[in-house]
Amino acid sequence: MELNELSGGVIGAAIEVHRRLGPGLLESAYRKCLAYELRKRGFTVEEERPVPVVYDDVKLDCGFRADLVVNGLLVVELKAKSALHPVDEAQTLSHLRLLKMRLGLLMNFHEVKLVDGIRRIINGY
Repeated sequence: MELNELSGGVIGAAIEVHRRLGPGLLESAYRKCLAYELRKRGFTVEEERPVPVVYDDVKLDCGFRADLVVNGLLVVELKAKSALHPVDEAQTLSHLRLLKMRLGLLMNFHEVKLVDGIRRIINGY
């Protein structure tokens, strides 16, 4: 499955979760429900995947976690807040770089329409 098709499938699943739950819940609830919905649709999902930092060829666990990694190719960062900020995009891009992945989705479930809170983040564009 190519990245655009994969991201489209993830966005579709996220829209379904948002349609059924609406805004106003905690990020952790959306993460669990989206992971469930994605697995139900046949995707492989890792929740809270550790994101190690490599410094001077030493792998350090600094406590960073990617909310979801789908099919080992796509990082999904979830938020549930009034507005996305540039630091949210920077965090997603950092996770992509550290995990050596190309594409990430940053999703804010606190929007009335989820599509207004989705950002595609590309590493190496």
